[in-house]
Amino acid sequence: MVGKRVEKANLPTKTCASCGRPFTWRRKWKDVWDEVKYCSKRCHGSARSSSS
Repeated sequence: MVGKRVEKANLPTKTCASCGRPFTWRRKWKDVWDEVKYCSKRCHGSARSSSS
C-alpha cells in the first residue's frame, strides 16, 4: 500500500507575507507548516532585506 493520497485541490493554502500570493502545502513543509510564512526563498530574502 502506498499511503494516503490527497488531491491537489484539497491541500491547505496560505498567503505569502511578502508578495501576498496564495501558495499551497508542499511535502517538504509537512513538519513545519505552521511556521511557513513565505512562498519561496526569494520572498523570504526580500522580506529580510526590506525590513532592515
